[in-house]
Amino acid sequence: MAGESGHGAQTSGEYIAHHLQNLQVCKVDSEWVWNHCAGNPMAINVDSMFFSVILGLVFVFIFRGAAKKASAEKPGKMQAFVEIVIDFIDSSVKDTFHGKSSLIAPLALTIFVWVFLMNLMDLIPVDWLPMLGGAIGVPYLKVVPTTDVNITFGMSIAVFFLILFYSIKNKGIGGFIGELTLHPIAPPMKGVGLIAAPFIIAFNFILESVALLAKPLSLSLRLFGNMFAGELIFILIALLGVWQLPLHFGWAVFHVLIVTLQAFIFMMLTVVYLTLASEEH
Repeated sequence: MAGESGHGAQTSGEYIAHHLQNLQVCKVDSEWVWNHCAGNPMAINVDSMFFSVILGLVFVFIFRGAAKKASAEKPGKMQAFVEIVIDFIDSSVKDTFHGKSSLIAPLALTIFVWVFLMNLMDLIPVDWLPMLGGAIGVPYLKVVPTTDVNITFGMSIAVFFLILFYSIKNKGIGGFIGELTLHPIAPPMKGVGLIAAPFIIAFNFILESVALLAKPLSLSLRLFGNMFAGELIFILIALLGVWQLPLHFGWAVFHVLIVTLQAFIFMMLTVVYLTLASEEH
């Protein structure tokens, strides 16, 4: 949620630009420099990477702790919560993925909880952590990793490689290539129609390649777009000063639904894509 503190002598545009700027490091003239990386495609968003890794470790710490302390006789509240989450993810995967894989359910659990934790950072007042960072000499600090398109693309590209892996594993190289070249229009295999076959295969390949590449693209941009828009609204609300509090509360309550829903959608689409990749027909 947006912060309750003012933004000093900054104009509204400068305030918004400051909160949307990542803490970056890049190599310029063989030297590593901070925050002078405009237009550098190799710049590293340090804050996004930092919070992604920290929240991943938080996920591991919570679930590992619950597993180590699990008790059938006296289950604690944390154990009950973790079991509810695991049962929910497991039932969702079983309803969607009908193949056999020891990876899909753990992957779905990891994606859901990790993305949820990253999204949840959006509810921290937007001025709090940047002000704390400024006090220790950090000029920029974006704390919501999923508002960084590099993070969402990184996750979707990992999913894309899994799609390729499962497609080739279950259908073979020939089946995978056939899926890209023989659908949706079946090329003629005999007679005069053979002359048109190469053109139909090329047309199929273009259509199916676009559909295949659209999966990671849409997966990443959907999550990024929704979370970036939510963060921007929190920043705009913060510009109202003391009058921001009622709007903060209302938007935060609504945004909790968005935070959870976007994590669930990313997880379910991943499972659906891997299901399609695993179906031999």
